[in-house]
Amino acid sequence: MQALDLAVANLTSPPVLAFVVGVLAAAIRADIRLPDAVYQGISLYLLLGIGIKGGVGLREAELTAIVPAVGATLLLGVSVPLVAVGLLRVLTPLGPIDRAAVAAHYGSTSLVTFTAGLVFLEASGLPVEGFAATLLAVLEVPGIVVALLLARRYLSDTDGWGHALREVVTGRSIVLLVAGLLIGAGTGAAGYAAVEPFFGGIFVGVLTLFLLEMGVVAGRRLPDVVRVGPGLVAFAIGMPILAASAGVVLGLAVGLSVGGAAILGVLAGSASYIAAPAAVRLALPEANPGIYLGASLGVTFPFNLAVGIPLYTWIAQTLG
Repeated sequence: MQALDLAVANLTSPPVLAFVVGVLAAAIRADIRLPDAVYQGISLYLLLGIGIKGGVGLREAELTAIVPAVGATLLLGVSVPLVAVGLLRVLTPLGPIDRAAVAAHYGSTSLVTFTAGLVFLEASGLPVEGFAATLLAVLEVPGIVVALLLARRYLSDTDGWGHALREVVTGRSIVLLVAGLLIGAGTGAAGYAAVEPFFGGIFVGVLTLFLLEMGVVAGRRLPDVVRVGPGLVAFAIGMPILAASAGVVLGLAVGLSVGGAAILGVLAGSASYIAAPAAVRLALPEANPGIYLGASLGVTFPFNLAVGIPLYTWIAQTLG
């Protein structure tokens, strides 16, 4: 598929259209947010479902294919926040603490962007390696740690560090992903067949509902980004493209398929708004949440949904 065809297919998909509806609802101040219990339940469903499906693929994958892919993912986890801090220094007036806080979000990854990427690639007929969920779990932590290390020298009080790192490692994202991977790897394809109607058949519908909620949240964060200036907007769009392109190149270099390289690009180009905020809140309480959430959730997340995912797929197809 050409880049324009990929973009149109993505923009007209139910999950992305639901996100747009959510942003518009925020603009007119319509209250369509999900009850907190429903939101939490959907989050658990997506995390566990992705983990189980990934575990099935992990069980069937060759170790020689997994190890290089994990190595490439770790390299991205370390390098992306370093590049992010450098770009933020040039493009924005942010101080070192806020730069590190933003970099932590871009060094980590977004489950929902990853999920939307999987759905898009499946609809495009591009298979993805079954162990892709393992790469998601691997990329969740290193970028946050690197960014927090960059900020540490500017802090007089580092007591929150142990709590922050514990929050990341034992947070819901990692625990449920790893639990799902273990369940999927333990039961295999036969075991997954028993739960496929729940974790497969209605998956896109649940994701659509979740993105409706995310659209409302993202729409409410946009004013925070505008107040910082155009440099932060440029970073929130340019950084994902740069990181995703590196992810695609590395993915192809270590032998991933076109679909696998595309999803690694999606992972590298996404920005966390679950694990990273929890860690930053504890370790860098001086950082402004409006800035790091506004950039990751208000700009990068919708950009990736609308443009980024098809763009990274096109790059993978072109280079592959």
